[in-house]
Amino acid sequence: MNTKEPAAFFTATLMPDRNWWQALWPDPGQVVHNLGVRPGMAVLDLCCGDGYFTAAIAALVAGAPVFAIDLDAQMLAAAQSACMEFENCSFLQGNAMELQHLLPEPVDFCLMANTFHGVPEPTALAVEIAHNLQPGGIFAIVNWHARPREETTVLGQARGPRTELRMTPEQVRAVVEPSGLQLDRVVELPPYHYGALFRLPG
Repeated sequence: MNTKEPAAFFTATLMPDRNWWQALWPDPGQVVHNLGVRPGMAVLDLCCGDGYFTAAIAALVAGAPVFAIDLDAQMLAAAQSACMEFENCSFLQGNAMELQHLLPEPVDFCLMANTFHGVPEPTALAVEIAHNLQPGGIFAIVNWHARPREETTVLGQARGPRTELRMTPEQVRAVVEPSGLQLDRVVELPPYHYGALFRLPG
């Protein structure tokens, strides 16, 4: 996620103000637990933004490696600050489409929250992620439900990407599964989100 959108950034993936982010996700640890992050997993927080979920992941995996990647240097610095108490986090600045050049090792779990709707080549990204997962690893995509934006309000204001950018789980499946990843399950994340979990066979 990012604070501005030059050509290198994904469309409509601005990092929200932390006050309404916390109102929407008061317990990020529970969110990542519901998505299947467990102690001992090596995890990638892709397009990590300010580290709101990165810190929760780092606490949950109990010392296992956590990698946080973002293209925006300011966001990455904020993520580092959010995770200062954890020694298991590595912060890498770079393009999500070039993971093979960024990650030092494959991971068990990759989280991409509130960003996938803006990816211009989603199947190509899924291929890149599949190459960086351990066999049986999970790619978890957290998306806003495909509801009109005016219906997804937080602190009295409509929030989230434009209505036409939102994707149903079926639309996500259609662009991800050609990568070889297979839909494992869809997790509801009230009030407005879902997690589509794709597993790498093996």
